[in-house]
Amino acid sequence: MFASYSFDAARQQMVRQQLQGRGITAPRVLAAIARVPRERFVPLEEQRAAYADRALPIDCGQTISQPYIVGLMTQALELTGGEAVLEIGTGSGYQTAVLAELARRVVSVERFAELQARAAAVLQSLGYPNIQLVAGDGTLGCPEQAPYDRIVVTAAAASVPPALEEQLVEGGILVIPLGDAESQTLTAVRKRDGVFHSVGLSGCRFVPLIGTYEPRGEGESRPPE
Repeated sequence: MFASYSFDAARQQMVRQQLQGRGITAPRVLAAIARVPRERFVPLEEQRAAYADRALPIDCGQTISQPYIVGLMTQALELTGGEAVLEIGTGSGYQTAVLAELARRVVSVERFAELQARAAAVLQSLGYPNIQLVAGDGTLGCPEQAPYDRIVVTAAAASVPPALEEQLVEGGILVIPLGDAESQTLTAVRKRDGVFHSVGLSGCRFVPLIGTYEPRGEGESRPPE
């Protein structure tokens, strides 16, 4: 179908232009993203656009994030190779694969069984031995496998769910989009002496984080109508 199109060439071009060209400089992150075949994680009809500079739709009304955002989130985690990482929102499994390239262990929670099954099939076919997929409510984290050195949330919330704060180790980093449906900031949160220090990284637009913990009030993230 794509006989004249090279996914490998498109991937390398994406790394150069969309990541390096926009400030993603961590060598391990760039190398990991250069290895992961993003086209395997998108629907067949979207494969030609797998390396485009935008988010793409997947099943269950969810999306696979723009490559730059994946790079930015991953770089902000400051992974060195020995970490246990919790991912909230497996989605397509693409971010999961990138994390598995860089961390010792990845636990990924997904509330949609259909998405989890598809991601599991792709990740298994790619041979990642250090990923555990969990079906459940991401706002509760995965206490059975806690604590985590790093946590990444791939859906937007008004604030960090308390369960995730509790499951993050001292000195750990949590990356999450914070805001409502109209205005979100990708935020890196570091835990020091039990206190959480936040740094805004970029404007962004994610689907809402839905689960048991859904804060009410100004800035709340709600499903689109």
